[in-house]
Amino acid sequence: MKVLLIAGTTAREHAIADALSRSRHKPEIIALCASPNPGIRAVAARQEVMNIMDFPRVLDIAKEVKPDFAIIGPDDPIGSGLADELEAIGVPCVAPKKSLARIESSKGFTRDLLAKFGIDASPKFRVFSRTGNSIGALAEEKKSLHAYLTELGGDFVVKYDALKGGKGVKLSGEHLATIEDGVDYAIECLNECGRTVIEEKLVGVEFSLLSFVSGTQVADMPAVQDHKRAHERDLGANTGGMGTYTDADHSLPFLAPADLEKAKEINRQVAAALMEECGEAYKGILYGGFIAVKDGIRVIEYNARFGDPEALNLLPLLRSDFVDICLAIIRGELRDDLVSFANKATVCKYVTAQSYPESKKEKGQPFTLPSPLPSDVRLFYGDATEGPDGTLLLGGSRAVGIVGIGDTIELAERAAQSVCEQIRGPVRYRRDIGTKKLIGQRIEMMKQLRS
Repeated sequence: MKVLLIAGTTAREHAIADALSRSRHKPEIIALCASPNPGIRAVAARQEVMNIMDFPRVLDIAKEVKPDFAIIGPDDPIGSGLADELEAIGVPCVAPKKSLARIESSKGFTRDLLAKFGIDASPKFRVFSRTGNSIGALAEEKKSLHAYLTELGGDFVVKYDALKGGKGVKLSGEHLATIEDGVDYAIECLNECGRTVIEEKLVGVEFSLLSFVSGTQVADMPAVQDHKRAHERDLGANTGGMGTYTDADHSLPFLAPADLEKAKEINRQVAAALMEECGEAYKGILYGGFIAVKDGIRVIEYNARFGDPEALNLLPLLRSDFVDICLAIIRGELRDDLVSFANKATVCKYVTAQSYPESKKEKGQPFTLPSPLPSDVRLFYGDATEGPDGTLLLGGSRAVGIVGIGDTIELAERAAQSVCEQIRGPVRYRRDIGTKKLIGQRIEMMKQLRS
């Protein structure tokens, strides 16, 4: 068996490659990578570093190696229709086609889809489109935007309506100080992509629920909480994710049982809505970003692939054969009993360049990892490369994900932290992810919201 893996520069694809390599099928992994990844190279039969958005080159390699199927990791090639082009030459994909991938690539499409199919999980929102380029049209746009932001009481979220590497969302009180700032950013979005989505700003605690999906067949993974802020105590700029944790019961400490059941129901409703709206089956990973609020849960956004870091927590817990799951997704034979996860907790802490995300001044500098790793820790390579002598070199972003695994979150955090403390070089990580104190703050917030 041969599997074509399309990989970016994060540790997500190392985690995917690792899960593939553990399969009883022992697949030959052909990895097309945006940058050289030491972890992928160790398990792949072939690693080719290339521009993964060069679809003609990807297709040439696919025709050459004739893989049984492909897995596409990053959002850009999924949103740009790589699955459509691979399937057109006979390569089935564990990734949705372009029309279905709008669930991630267009915030407006997602909100409109939920509204059309009566999925009551959105905040108040409006989608604004560019109406013209004249001075009069611009003045009218600003007037309409100002009026709606005022209607929301000055508590709002402005979203870029296209893929922007996880950095297209700005919130009042955090990134936007005034309504005028909100109008300016909305106009910037309209200038760049022609549409923007403005939503009510919700108060609550965020979490993620990822599901394997084949049409209306859905099998859920454990719930995860991500930490986007660059620095401890949830301070600093938003990042791709500084770390994540899961609990041994596959829920999260601050969630009520009804919250998780509702998220599962919404993922199923969205999968069915996509099939009806687009006329074909969604095949791949459906990643629901949710927020628990005072009266239930709401959808923040959807992604059309494994999350990063979420994949680093989830795939090491997968007891089922990952290749079997991929084949079931492709063939429309996905069932709950095909998917099983260990009842363990995980804590992932991303180790990054010291100045991330503000600058990349440490790029190319060496760092060292402890060896051997303890049996309760997994390590996944992201934006890190090897020099000619085997020395590990930093990229400008998130270098390695350290994942502790244990019977409790506390034990998993302790395992991850112990390894992070042994890493040497101009690096940093968030010490507070997975700690009793930070999780306790989430629990207390939900108690106060719902009291």
